[in-house]
Amino acid sequence: MDHGIPYIERSLEPVLRRAASEFPAVVLTGPRQSGKTTLLQHLFGTHHRYVSLEPPDIRVAAQEDPRMFLELHPPPVILDEVQYAPGLFPYIKEKIDAKRHEPGQFLLTGSQNLLLSEGVTESLAGRAAMLRLFPLSRREAEGRPQLPLAWEDGPTSLPETSYTFGELWKGFLRGGYPELVANPIRNERMWHASYVQTYLERDVRMLRQIGDLSQFQIFLRALAARSAQLLNLADLSRDLGVALNTVKAWLSVLEATYQVIVLRPYFANVGKRLVKTPKVYFTDVGTLCYLVGLKEPEHASSGPMAGAILETAVVSEIAKTLTHRGLEPQVYFWRTAAGTEVDILVDVGGKLVPLEVKLSATPGPGMAAAIKRWQQDFRETAMPGYVVHTGNVRIPLGAGVVALPFATL
Repeated sequence: MDHGIPYIERSLEPVLRRAASEFPAVVLTGPRQSGKTTLLQHLFGTHHRYVSLEPPDIRVAAQEDPRMFLELHPPPVILDEVQYAPGLFPYIKEKIDAKRHEPGQFLLTGSQNLLLSEGVTESLAGRAAMLRLFPLSRREAEGRPQLPLAWEDGPTSLPETSYTFGELWKGFLRGGYPELVANPIRNERMWHASYVQTYLERDVRMLRQIGDLSQFQIFLRALAARSAQLLNLADLSRDLGVALNTVKAWLSVLEATYQVIVLRPYFANVGKRLVKTPKVYFTDVGTLCYLVGLKEPEHASSGPMAGAILETAVVSEIAKTLTHRGLEPQVYFWRTAAGTEVDILVDVGGKLVPLEVKLSATPGPGMAAAIKRWQQDFRETAMPGYVVHTGNVRIPLGAGVVALPFATL
């Protein structure tokens, strides 16, 4: 936890409070440095003691004598970075079962999903609420964490917000990690360099016995260069000179540590041959900009990665906003073999909101063509669509499609 940093309200707070009032245990996962410890200590620090399992001596104590460890640190307790001692889970279950109806006994955090979900499903099924915390959404960073998404209240009821061109791209380069948002003077390049190195050495090494971390780092950068594109893993493995199964395993590490969001194509039987390849986005747009070597807003906004950066920002904002309500985002894309594509489809209770992302400040009706085509093909499930752009105008682009500034997404 970083002391002296102003606390930023998170939209997960009411969900987390409710989970802790209903379940004996809450497991809060998410990428390293997304604010999990800060959030738990802010909400529960006066009632729960706090123990981090990251220091080697504490980790060893938890692993070697878990029962004694839990006697020394009885509930109510926050156990931080619990993936370092997965052997604790059966003993936590034992403690919970002794007081099954007492909520909020154990609040657990972890920056990895594989080990945690294994332990949780085996030991804590039905006893633990599973929640995720990503880096800050734009809403949270602006101090408006409960702001709805455009299609939830209708774009006309959203508050007027605008960014200058420079503000928008500076924000993308910086990203949404709380430490960078709360400390405007921190150098984001140095912060992201340190973050990636720490992530490689701790999380990646722990999940997969990767001997050559430099090779994994090359993979990370190569994947970033393919952000928002159809991801052909066979091509990627060939370009890197690495076995296909290795590339698949490495991608699963990134998913398990919440560094990437994988969008799968949307399928429905409309008689058209659709593309089956996924698209990959980095959870934090600042991480993406760092990995592809971008330092200046001007280069980011006018270079070959500009469209991918904007699309990543949109996907990330939707995923963070929904996840921080305790929901599992259902987000897809649609693309036919002929190349007709809708960038993003968001499932809203069985209906689908289509979004196109356009690198333009002056949206026109032609930008809505793919959405209108999709709405014709999927009349029964189609909701009004949006063309998200970098400008500040909000105008209709024909029936059922509105041009929406990124600022009011």
